[in-house]
Amino acid sequence: MLETIASPRSSIVALAAALLALAACQREPQPAPAPAEKTETPPVVTVAPAPVLDRAGLLEAMDIAASAFAAGREVGGTSLAGRRFVVRQAFGCGAPSDAAEAAADGLATVAWAKDRQSLKFSLAPADWLQSGLVGRDDSGLEAVEGFWLARPWLRTEACPATAPAVSASTQDSPQTVGLAAVFKANGARTGRRNGRAYDFTLRGEDGQPPVPSAQGYRLVLEGRMTAFADGRAIHCRAAAADQRPVCIGAVQLDRVAFEDADGQMLSEWRDG
Repeated sequence: MLETIASPRSSIVALAAALLALAACQREPQPAPAPAEKTETPPVVTVAPAPVLDRAGLLEAMDIAASAFAAGREVGGTSLAGRRFVVRQAFGCGAPSDAAEAAADGLATVAWAKDRQSLKFSLAPADWLQSGLVGRDDSGLEAVEGFWLARPWLRTEACPATAPAVSASTQDSPQTVGLAAVFKANGARTGRRNGRAYDFTLRGEDGQPPVPSAQGYRLVLEGRMTAFADGRAIHCRAAAADQRPVCIGAVQLDRVAFEDADGQMLSEWRDG
């Protein structure tokens, strides 16, 4: 009787299958693929413009400069160059003066006209080119027109409270803080007054004289801080150690305006 003989081919197939099964059992688990790296976009950094200087901020900078000057330290102020400012200050807080009274240069005033039928507003810039306030190193300047910041101890834009029992002979405090509109010899002359005052006339209605504001009026000075020849935006000087230093800031003046106490514009002048 013949015996069944296994095919060599079947044996080879079985052996290969066994080897594959054994290899699968011995294969080490492969680590999971690393997640794809995320490409992060760098954040956009925006630099906010420096805040516009108002009356309080500008007077604070002047106080710091005055203290440094009195202490014999560097006045500084270079960081102010380029800063925008809008300064409002009150004037005409009392009864309008008589037209015959002379107004101080660099200060806004309001007075009755000769016929007392209208109010005359005026601001004559002071000539500070040869005053010693600017400094002898600024020989390249052709003109310096000055504007005082009255009552520098008052940070608000309103009139001061009326003090009781004030004598008529009371003298005003000397001016110690101002803004100097500087004009270089070869620079633009737009906005330069050349001795001319900013003048405006307020008339009443129906043939009646205007009623003066009980809260006074506002002078608006708008522009940007610049620098003197030494790079500083503020210069100070003092006649004696026991006197408050007089400090002025170099500016490019873009706008001058008269407003009433509610902010309504009466008249304005713009550079160019």
